[in-house]
Amino acid sequence: MSLPPALTELVTYFEPLSTVRRDFRGAVTLHTPGVNVLALNATFLPDADPDRLPLVTAWHHAQEMPGLVAATVPLPGEEVGALRVGTYHPQPEAGVIAVEQVSRLSLPAWAAVLTEAHGTPEWAGPLARHLAARLEGDSAFTLLTAYAGGEAIGALLWRAGAAGGGAAHLWGALDAAADAPLLNAAHALGGRLCVSLPDTSPLEVMNEAHVRFSLLDASGSAAQES
Repeated sequence: MSLPPALTELVTYFEPLSTVRRDFRGAVTLHTPGVNVLALNATFLPDADPDRLPLVTAWHHAQEMPGLVAATVPLPGEEVGALRVGTYHPQPEAGVIAVEQVSRLSLPAWAAVLTEAHGTPEWAGPLARHLAARLEGDSAFTLLTAYAGGEAIGALLWRAGAAGGGAAHLWGALDAAADAPLLNAAHALGGRLCVSLPDTSPLEVMNEAHVRFSLLDASGSAAQES
């Protein structure tokens, strides 16, 4: 049993950034303590097999981490995130946003923009420190920052594909006007580009697959609010 292509894509991109990978009954778990990125602390499920869910959730809780799972099929639980994963083609932009490659020395500022874009600015420091260690010596990754009037308003981490092209699944912008410029710049780095878009994004991808992140309780069923 293998993961759907969209989940395989996410695992391939995020595994080098994670601390632990665990394979279990066709599912893949990435575990990264001290970092709040969903895909770095989730189990990617090939299907909704009800016999697997409690075992996966129990492992998460044993690591003192929430029972967070990702799938392309409906699952019980509280949905906490949704993405559209697909192939991105350059889209029109106004031309007022500048996008530049930045060095690894810029990670603290880059992470500050990314975490603020996702509403979690308090995680900037931990994320920057974690990525500094994981990216050291890894030439496959490139940092991009978007600027408007000299102010940083967007951040993206591009990863070169083993067979050409690339991927951008960790990115964010303080202004939606920076979305297309960031992704267009990432596309220019390697041609074919696979990306994750928030469900609410007006941008489009080809051959899209919907990926949903859900929280399960200890039994593997929907978490209930007290």
